[in-house]
Amino acid sequence: MSAPGFTSRRRRRVAVLTAALACSAVLTGAGPAVRSAPPSPSPPVSGVPRLDWSPCKPGSPWDCATAKVPLDHAAPAGRTIDLAVVRRQATDPGRRVGTLFVNPGGPGGPGTVQVPQNYDAFPKEVRERFDIVSWDPRGIGNSTAVNCFGTTEEARAWAARPPGGFPVGAQERKAWTDAYEDLGRRCEQRDPDLLRHVSTADTARDLDLLRRSVGEPQLNFLGVSYGTLLGATYANLFPGNVRAMVLDSNMDPQAWTNGASQGEPRTTTLLRMGSDRTAAATLDRFLTLCGSAPATRCAFSAGSPEATHDKFDRLMQQLREHPVGPWTYAKTVADTVNSLYIVDPGWPALAGRLQELSQGRAPKPPVYPPPPPVAEPNPYLGDEQAAAVWCSDSPNPRDPAAYQGLEEDSARRAGDVGRFWTWAAEPCATWPARSASRYVGPWDKPTARPVLVIGTRYDPSTPYAGAEAMAGELADARLLTNDGYGHTALFNNASSCISAYESRYLVDGTLPPPGTVCRPDRVPFS
Repeated sequence: MSAPGFTSRRRRRVAVLTAALACSAVLTGAGPAVRSAPPSPSPPVSGVPRLDWSPCKPGSPWDCATAKVPLDHAAPAGRTIDLAVVRRQATDPGRRVGTLFVNPGGPGGPGTVQVPQNYDAFPKEVRERFDIVSWDPRGIGNSTAVNCFGTTEEARAWAARPPGGFPVGAQERKAWTDAYEDLGRRCEQRDPDLLRHVSTADTARDLDLLRRSVGEPQLNFLGVSYGTLLGATYANLFPGNVRAMVLDSNMDPQAWTNGASQGEPRTTTLLRMGSDRTAAATLDRFLTLCGSAPATRCAFSAGSPEATHDKFDRLMQQLREHPVGPWTYAKTVADTVNSLYIVDPGWPALAGRLQELSQGRAPKPPVYPPPPPVAEPNPYLGDEQAAAVWCSDSPNPRDPAAYQGLEEDSARRAGDVGRFWTWAAEPCATWPARSASRYVGPWDKPTARPVLVIGTRYDPSTPYAGAEAMAGELADARLLTNDGYGHTALFNNASSCISAYESRYLVDGTLPPPGTVCRPDRVPFS
């Protein structure tokens, strides 16, 4: 889930789909990309947005277009908004199967940036046989975006207010809650109608319009992390339109919607999902594998799994009392969770930073390559964009004072990482808007074709239990197990086994045998 790391700053560190784009929010202009190349029109269809494709940049293999869709699908004659869309055409057009729509997660993942950045991670046969299309969902990035600040300077000033990672102590808790309450007020003043129409169901309806825009009779879709919830929502709103759907690193749809419970939710989206528990299990595996390796392969190794676990616990206690330069306890916990998403280079680099901290040296913050300039290199991705989707769509406690108790409960079962995951959803406590069209189920409408669900055993964000729940909720789904590590099987942690099954399913609908288990191509620190 971009979360989830929840906020944009955290989302971009967490790297829902990729090795993160930056260590803090990119604060730039807020409008959709301006496309100046001459258009190549597609045939207009009544009620369907027209996509005038043109190269995103001179010489680019990616095409860009802007789709106009209704703000409120229940009132299609009213206000319209823009969706920024990108396309990479099949590299073997003579064997083309169709169009594959991809959502890279979030909520708030900008598909126009993240999918081109990760294009080479798609299996070769998928790149050969599908046009790969993605878009910035409504409210996000280069589409009509939620932007609650008048200037870049205002946005930067606000972003400096919440403590890094999560709040520790009464003073930081007040600074955190005050900052997010202020953010909600600003957003309500800027565009309250948009805030009520950025739900997952709204985006699923956009996706069906985009499917029709490219002339596909049925949908081919790959959704990762939050994209799995989008896929499940689409599958139940438009069950007859599903040709092939891959859901990788799944969110339990009942956890997102809070099931059938009424009234004030007792806990947060992420704690209902079990993000704290799965992060703790993944951290435990990281420390065990690190401790089983020599220090030449894992810099933080103390010679055995037990000694390495103890070394980590001592480091966390030391940082609580004595930060090392800017590296506080909370910042280090957040960096640890974020770095567990991507095995290579994330795990070895994390081990190196932890080792430097254990020796009293402040490591350099992780540096990630910038995304390739496809449309607009740096769309505005403020915290409010993830919040607009998450907080209007998924119930979370509305009392900011409740989060301290939730934090302690989570810490008792999940340790340090539980504190991180608890506070990730606190901005929803004071978010001003609720979705006008939230989808809460049912999740078991029979689809035209079965769905392929992929779950990873040691995922620091979306637990394997979420994939089991998704496969059980959907009417016709096959679970493929990745007995590996990190967040998402396809993009971040290579498994040729996963890629082969995924390719066959997308191309000709062949499902893996029931109970199939794949393993990664390489074990960390081996």
